[in-house]
Amino acid sequence: MNKYQWLDSYLLGKRGCVKDYKLEWGWFRYQVGGKLFAATCQPGEEYKGYDCRELLTLKCEPRFAELMRAEYPDIIPGFYMDKKRWISIFLDGEVPDDVVRHLCDCSYELVFGGLTKKLQRQISETP
Repeated sequence: MNKYQWLDSYLLGKRGCVKDYKLEWGWFRYQVGGKLFAATCQPGEEYKGYDCRELLTLKCEPRFAELMRAEYPDIIPGFYMDKKRWISIFLDGEVPDDVVRHLCDCSYELVFGGLTKKLQRQISETP
């Protein structure tokens, strides 16, 4: 059971966020400027160690990702992603709301910051 009921609206509240569903992956994807900054999914039984638990996957600075994984057992290396630059959070876990919000903000800023200046300006100017 996802205890972060606010999560979808929080991610969609990011300027320029577009949400879609990738059927082949079974993922809800949150993107800015066509680049993924967050995703939710529920790995099936074939993925041992995940116990069919719903995940939130976010981009993260590698050193910060290590610190978060060390502090919170429910933060793990990114599911099906680069394990250094992405983290996943068990959505039925015990990561405090403010930490999840902060990690969402960091992921968005990392991805937004990697967009071209022109695209950043277009997104920032869109009402």
